[in-house]
Amino acid sequence: MPKIVFQHPEFEEIEIYAPAGSHKKTILELAKEYKVPIAFDCGDGECGSCVIHVTDLEGGPTHMGVHMTDKEKSVLREIGKLSKDELEKVVVNDMPSDWRLACQMIVRDEDIRITYETM
Repeated sequence: MPKIVFQHPEFEEIEIYAPAGSHKKTILELAKEYKVPIAFDCGDGECGSCVIHVTDLEGGPTHMGVHMTDKEKSVLREIGKLSKDELEKVVVNDMPSDWRLACQMIVRDEDIRITYETM
């Protein structure tokens, strides 16, 4: 069960353990389930309002959760969270991005820290 720490600059951290079967749930679905107030408008990867910063628990890069849809890559580029060089690393080298959309990122077997904005 991966440990997920939700962090916001103005609130105490919220720590959860993603239950079995969560490999089909997005970060946004888990946040709603555990009453973490991550901002979102569409919930479908179109608007970018649910952008999150994802690291390992110590603040370093993650190793899993790499798969990004074309829609997610495009929206992250549009809102300035993914540069052309970073996008190339994601696509060519299969490197994870620190920036993701909570409505698109699926939880994997890795402990992660999510920094988010509120609604």
